[in-house]
Amino acid sequence: MADVRPFVCCRPRVALAADVAALPYDVFNRHEASAEIEKHPLSFLRIDKTAALFPDTTSEYDLQVYAKAAGIFNEDIESGVFEVDEQPYYYLYRLQKDGHSQIGITACIAIEDYFAGVLKRHENTRHFKLEDRIKHIEALSAQTGPVLVTYRAHELIDNAVERIVASSEPLYDFISPDNVRHTMWRVDDQAASEDIQNGFSSLDAMYIADGHHRAAAACNIGKERGGAGGSDYFMMVAFPSDQLKVMDYNRVVFDKNELSSDELLQKIKCAFSVEKVGKDPQKPSRRGEFAMYLDNEWYMLSLDEALRPADAVRGLDVSLLHELLLDPILGVDDPRSSKRIAYVGGVRGLEELKRRSDQARPSCDKNTEAGGGVAFALYPCSLDELFAVADDGQLMPPKSTWFEPKPRSGLFMNIIK
Repeated sequence: MADVRPFVCCRPRVALAADVAALPYDVFNRHEASAEIEKHPLSFLRIDKTAALFPDTTSEYDLQVYAKAAGIFNEDIESGVFEVDEQPYYYLYRLQKDGHSQIGITACIAIEDYFAGVLKRHENTRHFKLEDRIKHIEALSAQTGPVLVTYRAHELIDNAVERIVASSEPLYDFISPDNVRHTMWRVDDQAASEDIQNGFSSLDAMYIADGHHRAAAACNIGKERGGAGGSDYFMMVAFPSDQLKVMDYNRVVFDKNELSSDELLQKIKCAFSVEKVGKDPQKPSRRGEFAMYLDNEWYMLSLDEALRPADAVRGLDVSLLHELLLDPILGVDDPRSSKRIAYVGGVRGLEELKRRSDQARPSCDKNTEAGGGVAFALYPCSLDELFAVADDGQLMPPKSTWFEPKPRSGLFMNIIK
């Protein structure tokens, strides 16, 4: 049973919420974060991606970067940019964009639920990214970015959320530069709080949708400290699965593995049916379809469903693309460590795949006729597929899911004493 509790929240002053709120640190590279901070001087990226404030010669993981983040965070608390509530509350967080709406609950969940498998994960963590978040939490003595969690909708929770939205004034309500409306409520009603807590306690499973490194870092710290100072819980925002929107997570390979375009196509035709669709991009319309961009042309690759394994992980489109094409034909053997592949969230569109593929000019490509790269757009992984993998105790390949719209960092923080 899930142990989900209200928490004493550190959050921005109402008038500054829109100025502080920022997309998660891992959405930006260093230079993109620097540009965002220049446009929005109070952006939480100052604290979440502090390396953007240092010259490129300073490592993102230098200890002075974390010390600077802690200094800015403490100064913002002292100056009144952030304030701390006097008692624990649940918070509702609604995201709206282009007719889509999802509303989740910001709270803290026990690290024991993570270790016991009540809160299930579907991705592995990378050591350097895990160490980064551990150092960040330790330096600030705070968890700053909520882990995105999902669960199968529960009537008791749904009813409590509806009552709060209908009867309470929002704490924050603003539209971010990417045209997402962010609305937050503090749950002051005791009966609604009890319904939320009881609803979560009746769940057999919850699932990490995004933020595996943040979750693992918080749990490692909590375990090391024996739960002292409130480290036995970590912050999340939990959305019912019937409201989450999953987008495609696409791939660009920077070269053709020393193959000509004709050679590449012939090899691909051994595993897929291939149809040229022209110069206009076209998204896959179903599971088992892959859009491929090659030499200023788009192709649709279709998989014979008889080749799809029953295994929850090996049967994923992203796994089949790797096993049938990326590894044996393009030579991308390890998608976690290869520097020949990049991952592009579906929110950036197919034109971004084309742009990155056209710009690819790797020095290792000896075939001048085969300049540029090759890109692949996938059909989005479903939440049912994510649940099946997690329930089976397995892990998805890296970069399998992209959730949109994304919760902002800097709106809720959980201070660890």
